[in-house]
Amino acid sequence: MTQLVICIAETVRGIAEFIEVAVHTILYVRQIYPADLFIRRKKYDTPVFQSRHPALNEYISGAVKAVGEELMLGTVDKVVVVIKDKEQVALERFIFSVENMIQVEAFNKDTSIEDAMSGGSLGQYFRSFLVKLNMVESQLGQMYLGDDVSFAIVLELKDGIAPSAPDDKEPPPWIPADATDTTPGTSDQAELHMIRAVNTGVINLSLAVQESPAKLQRERELRGESKQIGPPVAAHPKDLKVQEKPQT
Repeated sequence: MTQLVICIAETVRGIAEFIEVAVHTILYVRQIYPADLFIRRKKYDTPVFQSRHPALNEYISGAVKAVGEELMLGTVDKVVVVIKDKEQVALERFIFSVENMIQVEAFNKDTSIEDAMSGGSLGQYFRSFLVKLNMVESQLGQMYLGDDVSFAIVLELKDGIAPSAPDDKEPPPWIPADATDTTPGTSDQAELHMIRAVNTGVINLSLAVQESPAKLQRERELRGESKQIGPPVAAHPKDLKVQEKPQT
């Protein structure tokens, strides 16, 4: 039986849901919180780990909800989960890059798009993303920072775009990001590892992880090497982030 292709609204909901699952997975596999804070679940026919801490879950879901609203408007360039040390130096950035294949605002968002993939196929791609994400430690190595590690969720919009204002009277969830948290805020010496990419026919999505020059320098020092890595460059003012992770 032929599967129905997805519409813009379904694609956005699917990507936002996947990003939320992926954020929990990143926090688990990079040991940002203790392993016993997470519970094993199943999503996209593959095992995943979800935080059991209410404040952390609220933080992540609120950030992803705001991301979904911007995705629906077609304004998102990247969503970044940045992992930092106690001095707030960025060590790793997990980068969800978004490319709109159609002009989102020009379409009825509940109308199916010709040549778009089916919802079932999209779920299979998300499964492959998570399988690779769960094995990322083999590429990056372990992080031994204990309680001295934090993270932030950063939203990078397209050039010339400001974040949309909320409909109610609550303050917007985004604040200007620290320059060194963003993807423009690093130097050419950073190392980028592609995890997975998918073309939905509506919105293209890719996930990569970037190791910062600061992290690479520390690893060289641990190995007894002395090669220096240059400082980060300035960030673009379009980049925004939500507040830092809640304490547990």
